[in-house]
Amino acid sequence: MTLAEQLIEQGIEQNLYDYLEKLDVSYEKHEHPPVYTVEESQKYWAAIRGAHCKNLFLRDQKGKRHYLVILKHSKRLDLKSLQTRLNEGKLSFASEKRLQKYLGLSTGAVSPFGLINDHERDVQVVLDRDLEKEKLINFHPNVNTATITISSADFMKFLASCGNKIHTLEI
Repeated sequence: MTLAEQLIEQGIEQNLYDYLEKLDVSYEKHEHPPVYTVEESQKYWAAIRGAHCKNLFLRDQKGKRHYLVILKHSKRLDLKSLQTRLNEGKLSFASEKRLQKYLGLSTGAVSPFGLINDHERDVQVVLDRDLEKEKLINFHPNVNTATITISSADFMKFLASCGNKIHTLEI
């Protein structure tokens, strides 16, 4: 990683911590080497309490609507079922260019915390209902070199503060 990339990454991460501080949201930070998949991340989860999540950034067929799907890492998403439940046409994974445009994130760092960069509230959130039952939840802090643990109540407070439309579904 170049120095410029490191400085940009540090700024993205610090913006989140500043935002959480303004919300009076507590978190615990866990640093680790860069990870790009759930499988890679699992090597570093042993000492981290709470539910671990995967976050999928999707778009509709015309590229007009975008969805951030947040679910437990162990679950599989049935895209066809989700399309039906959202009354949506074909959904597919959004490109890295769209991820950067709408959430200010790069591949490997997809996180609900990227919603702080969605000033137009273009991205709809699809939240796995099972996450509401968890006491602690873990996400990347907009970079893939750390994981932060946050209470479920504080996470819901964060989501509400962003103002994006939220669909809570059984996944």
